Amino acid sequence: MEKEEYAIVLEYLPNGYPLERKMMPIAQAIGEVNMTLLELVPRRGISLEVGERVYIGEGKRDKVYYILGRLNKEKLTESAKNQLEEFIGKIVKEKEKRFIDFFNKSEAINKRIHQIELIPGFGKKHTQEILNKRKEKPFESFEDMKEKIQNLPDPEKAIEKRILEELTGDERYKLFVN
Repeated sequence: MEKEEYAIVLEYLPNGYPLERKMMPIAQAIGEVNMTLLELVPRRGISLEVGERVYIGEGKRDKVYYILGRLNKEKLTESAKNQLEEFIGKIVKEKEKRFIDFFNKSEAINKRIHQIELIPGFGKKHTQEILNKRKEKPFESFEDMKEKIQNLPDPEKAIEKRILEELTGDERYKLFVN
């Protein structure tokens, strides 16, 4: 698993969590590569902006003092959840190829269920059509998928929804999030 080098700030709490005794500034963030939810402690005198990209890799960090740890999904604030949806939308657009590769290379989890069936709105019928079409020629984009398969739910939106479920729900299988 690749280590996170950068994170995007989803929420900045200058006085920490309202119900906790510690009055320590904290940032809720998500790693760019593995989409890991993290709690970051900024350096003294530094305040972070929502949506800001901060360096969290090895070596000297200019704005982040240390990574407190993984962010428990129950602690996500409402505005962090909204930022999360925005961030996921951007990532799915920017890394379209990664998600198209998923549709081109995904496999069965066991005899009864395929990875594609875990995408919201994609049942056995859509999965079968995708598997048949990708044998003929791999998909090149989300648009290409929509053109080749009739009545297909929007693959881009469906993937965004799945990632959000993996980050905030209790999904048994993780397709896109570590």
